[in-house]
Amino acid sequence: MGLLDFIKGEFIEVIDWVEKDRDTILWKFPDHDANIKNGAKLTVRESQKAIFMDEGRMADVFEPGMFDLYTQNLPVLTTLRSWDKGFKSPFKCDVYFLSTRVFPDLKWGTPNPIILRDPEFKQVRVKAFGTYFIKIADPEKFLKEFAGTNPVLKVGDIEEQLRGIVSPKFAEALAESGVSVMDLVSNYTELGEKIKPLLQEDLTPFGIELVKFFITSTSLPEEVEKFYDKMTSMNMLGDDMQKFTQFQSAQAIEKAAENPGGGAGEGIGMGMGFGMAQMMMNQQQGQKDQKAGGQTREEILSTLKELGGLRDSGILTEEEFDAKKKELLARL
Repeated sequence: MGLLDFIKGEFIEVIDWVEKDRDTILWKFPDHDANIKNGAKLTVRESQKAIFMDEGRMADVFEPGMFDLYTQNLPVLTTLRSWDKGFKSPFKCDVYFLSTRVFPDLKWGTPNPIILRDPEFKQVRVKAFGTYFIKIADPEKFLKEFAGTNPVLKVGDIEEQLRGIVSPKFAEALAESGVSVMDLVSNYTELGEKIKPLLQEDLTPFGIELVKFFITSTSLPEEVEKFYDKMTSMNMLGDDMQKFTQFQSAQAIEKAAENPGGGAGEGIGMGMGFGMAQMMMNQQQGQKDQKAGGQTREEILSTLKELGGLRDSGILTEEEFDAKKKELLARL
């Protein structure tokens, strides 16, 4: 094998990318410092784009198709190299392939519970999880602003980077929606549509398009879930609702007494205690209004005692107790 044959063997004649997995989003053609033959074949398949980089500068971008690479038909590269005479020698540049198809089922989740003001529980912690779909909308911007000089980039690398963006945007949209935690499940689609444009604002500078965004599940503190289960059962009790409410209130006081150092505020929080007391009073008042048009003196005093127990156990603040006390005394 002569020297000329060896040199010819080092010239790259075919440039293409056959994806071997479904997770690679960017792949640099492994030239091993070889030169690209003038007249080499470039194949860009559907759902791909190829970008030529000349000495670190963005040169030519190729859409799907088959191309014969001559210096005179590489407009940007020809300008950079001053090949106005149709230079015939091999040329060298880096070639990056990018997949422009949709990448589904990227995972997101809130690493820590989000503290929300809730119209029913007043304050509660929520964790959420879901999936989203992305695609590369602007390959040049993506390569420049996100990928950099990485020779291979997997969709999992993007998923990891975006995790810090998705969680706070979800918290922002959920807080603005004013949806009660009891109604979250029925509002997953609506919330997803609200979050999507908020996230897109942060992804556009990287050339990434958010195709779909889904909330798949939410979870509440164990105490709140148990309380929610009790409320569901309460709605099935009919005339015994008042007794069940008093029983539930007594349970909350007993639990707080077992941990006076903060057990009452742990998980549910002071706001939820107040919401619980408010619901208890509303339920009692509503039933008495149906039966006799209002509460008796004994019932009002009994309610005051129950609220006093909630205050002493730390579930209600002094201010919350005083407000309800004033309201009840006005009925005497």
